[in-house]
Amino acid sequence: MSAHNPLPMSGPNPLRSVLYVPGDNQRALQKADDLPVDAIIYDLEDAVAPANKQAARARVCKKVASRDKNHCVTAIRINELASKQGEADLRAVLAAAPDAVVLPKVQAASDIEALSARIEAQGVHGAGKEIEIWAMMETPLAILNVKEIARCAKSEGPRMGALLIGTNDLGRQAGVTLQQMSPWLMDCVLAAKAYGVAIIDGVYNEYGDHQGFVASCEQGRDRGFDGKTLIHPSQIASANRVFAPGKAQWKEAREVVALFEQPGHEMLNVLELDGRMVERLHYEMALKLLKTAQMIKELER
Repeated sequence: MSAHNPLPMSGPNPLRSVLYVPGDNQRALQKADDLPVDAIIYDLEDAVAPANKQAARARVCKKVASRDKNHCVTAIRINELASKQGEADLRAVLAAAPDAVVLPKVQAASDIEALSARIEAQGVHGAGKEIEIWAMMETPLAILNVKEIARCAKSEGPRMGALLIGTNDLGRQAGVTLQQMSPWLMDCVLAAKAYGVAIIDGVYNEYGDHQGFVASCEQGRDRGFDGKTLIHPSQIASANRVFAPGKAQWKEAREVVALFEQPGHEMLNVLELDGRMVERLHYEMALKLLKTAQMIKELER
């Protein structure tokens, strides 16, 4: 299979574009329903001033509780659980039952386990399934513990569904530039792939720089990221395009599937396709890629 990002998925949903929407921005909240984005994170943390947090919480949870379940994936980023705001956020957010709870400032797997236990105890579901936990990878400890954090996807209880890279906070805490973070980002990608967790690249701050944004998306795709977190709706179309399987990938996937599904090939693990060897692993990847492509088609109708 092609090296270009075959599986932009978290569970059954593509996550090419993941847009942060400030919880206290009424205009942005109203416009969110009409955006062609794969996922929205309604933000109660960094994007909301302390004086506005209570009103933002009520506004966001009301919107999420009454959302169209057939629309894009819906997540809410709460404040740190150790804080008073975080505890109030979690109670309200679980009542609203989003598809995912985004946990900021993750330090270790124990943070995920604690949130998972809280969700499990509440017995709530988002859109008819378990609420996922999406972990913000934005601290040095999170990077050091990424393998254990990603491994939480294999635990019982609410599913660890995604790692979201917080390059702004990580850079500030570590005192490094984005370029210097490259080895850390690849550690996160590898851990996510090992445990079947979606991995979403950090934001691109200069939203008016379209060319730079596209280049950032392409770099993230080539590093193995499934999609990109966004700060402005103008970034959605490019992220959706860059992180979608290309026509060549679709063609190759169809050929691989057709080859392995030919009569007599059911029990074979290695076959020849156009002068090269393909394995049953490539068949399984091709099936997932075609499923992703079909979902993207349905989203864009």
